[in-house]
Amino acid sequence: MTAENRPAQVHPLAVVDPRAELAAGVVIGPGAVVGPDVRIGAHTWVGPNAVLDGQLVIGEHNKIYPGACLGQEPQDLKYKGAPTEVVIGDHNTIRECVTINRATDEGEQTRIGDHNLLMAYCHLGHNCELGNGIVMSNSIQVAGHVLIEDRAVIGGCLGIHQFVHIGGMAMVGGMTRVDRDVPPYCLVEGHPGRVRGLNRVGLRRRGLDRKDDGQELKQLQEIWSLLYRSEHVIADGLKLAREQSLLPLADHLCSFLERSIAPGRRGPMPALGSR
Repeated sequence: MTAENRPAQVHPLAVVDPRAELAAGVVIGPGAVVGPDVRIGAHTWVGPNAVLDGQLVIGEHNKIYPGACLGQEPQDLKYKGAPTEVVIGDHNTIRECVTINRATDEGEQTRIGDHNLLMAYCHLGHNCELGNGIVMSNSIQVAGHVLIEDRAVIGGCLGIHQFVHIGGMAMVGGMTRVDRDVPPYCLVEGHPGRVRGLNRVGLRRRGLDRKDDGQELKQLQEIWSLLYRSEHVIADGLKLAREQSLLPLADHLCSFLERSIAPGRRGPMPALGSR
């Protein structure tokens, strides 16, 4: 029997409801608890004393470390017992004592994409949505309805206010108070958090300084300076930026900010896949 098709391995000291669905290669450690409505994809490892409960779907090749609690009821006074979900993709690393709550209202989900790293003691509240390749350092407390786009990096020991949207490839410094949207490709830090510049280290690591001889990164810097270092307010700067042909990075930055300053913005944002 190959590793690809070996049956799930459940430690004798684990408690797994017989209705739970465990794919090939799943490993459940001692003391772990798996509820009846949990589905776990192939080759996912669940460490000792983790608790997986509620309507919870976990993809393949994830590592869930000891003490994590996934899929439990939201910490939301509006919750009335609806069978909401947590959906987790593939190749995620969820470290010790991470908590991820399911959504609040009927038909809603808390969603996490692929290849994310959530370090110890992170909390994701109800209706949050994470993209792919995100790094969240230790002890990040995320309130409900927060969206985080692909490849954002968030420093440790901080809180993120409900309904905040963090753009792709943004960098948030440790202990920042995140009480407003974080634009993509930007560096934010402080108490309260403020935009300090472009996340140039992250952009270089992605090779964007070499793409098309750096023209896209150069335009992004020019548009950022127009928005944040000129005499124009953001709304007027966006109108001026739209008068020129924008490459994808600058276009994404402008589109993000246009949504961020739109009337009624403080309510739930559209799902990542719908933008």
